[in-house]
Amino acid sequence: MSARKNYDGPAFLSFGFRPFFLAACLCALLAVPVWMLIWLGELEFNGPFLASDWHSHEMIFGYGAAVVAGFLFTAVPNWTGRMPARGWPLAALLGLWLLGRLALAGWLRLPPLGVMAVDCSFLAAVAVMIAREIIAGENWRNLKVLVPVVLLGLANALFHIEAMTEGVADVSRRLGLAVLIFLIMLIGGRIVPSFTRNWLAKQAVSRMPVPFGRFDAACLAAGAAALLAWVLAPWAAVTGALLLAAGLLHTLRLSRWRGLAAMSDPLLFMLHAAYAMVPAGLLAAGAVPFGLLEPAAAVHLLGIGAIGGMTLAVMMRAAMGHSGRALAAGPVLTAAFALVLGAAGLRAAGTGLLAAGWDGITLSAVFWTAGFALMALRTGPWLVTRRLGPKRASGAPDAAAKSGPGTPPAA
Repeated sequence: MSARKNYDGPAFLSFGFRPFFLAACLCALLAVPVWMLIWLGELEFNGPFLASDWHSHEMIFGYGAAVVAGFLFTAVPNWTGRMPARGWPLAALLGLWLLGRLALAGWLRLPPLGVMAVDCSFLAAVAVMIAREIIAGENWRNLKVLVPVVLLGLANALFHIEAMTEGVADVSRRLGLAVLIFLIMLIGGRIVPSFTRNWLAKQAVSRMPVPFGRFDAACLAAGAAALLAWVLAPWAAVTGALLLAAGLLHTLRLSRWRGLAAMSDPLLFMLHAAYAMVPAGLLAAGAVPFGLLEPAAAVHLLGIGAIGGMTLAVMMRAAMGHSGRALAAGPVLTAAFALVLGAAGLRAAGTGLLAAGWDGITLSAVFWTAGFALMALRTGPWLVTRRLGPKRASGAPDAAAKSGPGTPPAA
């Protein structure tokens, strides 16, 4: 794709990961402090949703959708061999995402249906642009990547409909979370053992992670069934049993990937630590129907720990590789990840934890915000400036294997 080398527009718009990873970081950085001010009664909220629904929506369909878009608009050109979306089309898509955030905050003064139309158009546009590239590149087998985008878009539309008709969006909130968690099970289950295998090979270690096989497929099936039951009937005992079983299976799955052997490489170990939050969240959600845990603890282990942790780790790695930096986290990004994972534990503790007059909810918001502030300060300059030097093989984008989403590249 020699045409990529001839691009002379803003570096910020040269690849999908740049604007959308930065947008995701800023969304995460700003939305939680704003939510805390609303929750504490210091700020009035005038959007079309309940304030609590706005908070969960922006974490799932604001932050989460931006990460998914950045991932796919970087990966798809490598799968298809075509030029990436860049320049003004990418800027227009970013503008559409931003309009959704403004509409949800009530700043555009639109009626609920107008807010829904603006907000839902972003993921619809992402799906259309990705489909066009895959079809034009005749890369038919990767059309399946549209499935999670469409599911996330449907969950977003249902969120608006449920909020308008029921007053609160409970089912669609869980559906949006479930789609993102399953994506982590699917894609994380490929990249984590693959990157670990490549790293261990460089250390001349003979015992490698167990490759994807029937057991992994069974874990994915169990995870999908448990998540679907959780979406539809979170309080049922059978749902609790399914979630507990899936949590145990994914714990065993993670144990086969040699994570402890990779502890000396923080950037790699982050992926293992983030994936560990998937079974932790499933087990927590499974405990809820039996009265052993509060629902908020499970939701935030999945939302902050699994989704926040994994997306943060993947964005770090991709930002380094695509910008020509060495794949090394360093103290700032290691601290950023530790803060976000710590935020998950603090939020799960909730008001049951009290330290220096601050409860777990407030401390969690501080940790999350500080983590993403470090992430934005460290990677922001990389995302808005041109890459350093020639492209290194080891710096190739982790999320952009030419063979498609099922076969991750070396890193």
